[in-house]
Parts: sequence; C-alpha cells; structure tokens
Amino acid sequence: MKLHWSPRSPFVRKVMIAAHELGLVDRMTCVRSVAATTRPHAELMKDNPLSKIPALVLDDGTPLYDSRVICEYFDSLHDGPRLFPVESRARWLALRRQALGDGMLDLLVLWRGENDRPHKSEPHLASFAVRRAACLAALEKEALSLHDGPFTIGHIAIGCALSYLDFRFAALPWRKGHPHLTQWHASFSARPSAQATEAIDDSV
Repeated sequence: MKLHWSPRSPFVRKVMIAAHELGLVDRMTCVRSVAATTRPHAELMKDNPLSKIPALVLDDGTPLYDSRVICEYFDSLHDGPRLFPVESRARWLALRRQALGDGMLDLLVLWRGENDRPHKSEPHLASFAVRRAACLAALEKEALSLHDGPFTIGHIAIGCALSYLDFRFAALPWRKGHPHLTQWHASFSARPSAQATEAIDDSV
C-alpha cells in the first residue's frame, strides 16, 4: 500500500498511530506529499482530487481517504482487538470521541491558518478561542473515563489533537486547569505508537 504522508500533518499521524497499533507499518510505503491549501499537488490529486493528506492507495490501485476511512480500513486487516469496537455502545462512544478529536484538529488547523494571515479576522480568532476552551473543558470531564476500557480510534484522535496543540501552539498553557486530561495525555504520549510518530517540522 502507498500512503501519501507528511511528518507535520496531525491527520497523517493519526493514520500512522493506527498502523503502528495494528502492526501494519511494514505493509505501507510512505510517499512524502506536500499538501498546501494555496498550491494544489498534481501527483497527489491523481489519488485524491481534494489534494489532501492522508491518502492511501491499495495494491490494486484503489484510493482511500480521509483519515477516518483509512483507519477503519486498517482495522479490517487484522484479527486482534478493534480500534472501531463492534459492540454498539462502545462503537458509538469511540466514534463520538473520534469526531471530537478530529473536529478539534480541524479547528486548530483553521486557527493556525488565520494566525498566519496578514490581516487577521478578530471575530474568527475569538470564535476559535471559545471553541478551543469548550473542547478542552469537555475532554477534562471525560479524561478519567479515557483510562477505562480498550484503546480505540477515539483515543487516537483526541491524543493527536492535544499533541498538535503542543506542536503548533507550544506557548498555549492548555494543561493549566486540566489535570486529568494532562495525566491522560502523558500516558498516550508514552505509547510506542505515539513515540514512533512524533511530529517533525521539516523544511519541505
């Protein structure tokens, strides 16, 4: 399988953590692909017309995107514990957590983009700040239960979102006022899959 990949993308990292957790890394070839909003990537668009990463190309040439689809596909390739639980209640919990983590990542990526604009929109920045605070408050309430039960796609998405805060917004003291979430994120970051996929801000 071919994966359009970048060491900076939090959504690529989400896919890579899943691959490590499921023992599938050796079945992939990672292709460095730069997906910039203002510069469509011609080669990438042959596999994903949205010009976004991650995008996976199966051995038969079938493309899969986005991170949610790729992670669920990976989960179909093994016989071990599932990242996407089968039992109804556990499945909906994992999917809701994934939606919160992915949604928070979307918010943070937009926030970073707005900060880079020469003429920033203060209403947008204020909205991002309110929603970021709400996400962290919700996760703090849920943090203790994140230690319970199996490790799922929801844990991966939430962990990637918090790690992206550290990667791109290092000056933001998000741990202040969120002791349970801080403790959980430390345990997430200690997992071999997380350590093997830490984001790198390379020059490409």
